[in-house]
Amino acid sequence: MSNNKTEGRALTFSILKYNPLNKDEKATFVEYQVTETIGMTVFIALNIIRETKDADLSFDFVCRAGICGSCGMVINGKPLLACRTLTADYPDGHIQLMPMPAFELIRDLSVNTGKWMDNMSQRVESWIHTNEEHDITALERPVDPDIADETFELDRCIECGLCVSSCATALMRPDFVGPAGLNRVARFQIDPHDNRTDADYYELIGDDDGIFGCMSLMACEDHCPKELPLQEKIAYLRRKLVGQR
Repeated sequence: MSNNKTEGRALTFSILKYNPLNKDEKATFVEYQVTETIGMTVFIALNIIRETKDADLSFDFVCRAGICGSCGMVINGKPLLACRTLTADYPDGHIQLMPMPAFELIRDLSVNTGKWMDNMSQRVESWIHTNEEHDITALERPVDPDIADETFELDRCIECGLCVSSCATALMRPDFVGPAGLNRVARFQIDPHDNRTDADYYELIGDDDGIFGCMSLMACEDHCPKELPLQEKIAYLRRKLVGQR
């Protein structure tokens, strides 16, 4: 549990700054001093830095409540959400910030997770596949409550990218579909509205850039801010699809 007695101490933020559009610029760490307040998060500190010390600093945020997933970054070596990370969790007061790997760098701490997620969504065909004709005036087809709960659980993914940036396979294989992609496949494989077969899913992810590329190191689940059962679902998909090889 964080200690509020740290209020008033001097925090040192070492932040990687780099604009890839400026070919003459080199990536460099810049240090900033911030006075800690009770309940301060890394997100709050970043806003103080941008408002009072460096208006040029680039980072992303929207909801400030761990819901949108926009403020993912590497904090002292771990992919975390800045809005949910307390500065009091770092006793020595030194906090290093870097952009998440595996994503296209926009500038400083800002990366293009949206582009990666859109490509992933297209790759795994992230929509219901069915030949049924729907009558919008009719009652919805009932779904077993347990299956509905399981589907809704996987739908809680906020696409923050923390699982991808902590995944060793994703860092080594740029074409790896990633934990977020495998979670998306598991979500549709469970959904009774989707008529795709295991053979269909095998065509999508049945290779080393898909389900068989995962090394089961569990970093994705360890870093997921929503505590999704990523490894359980990846193992489930592997068991389902190995018979299609």
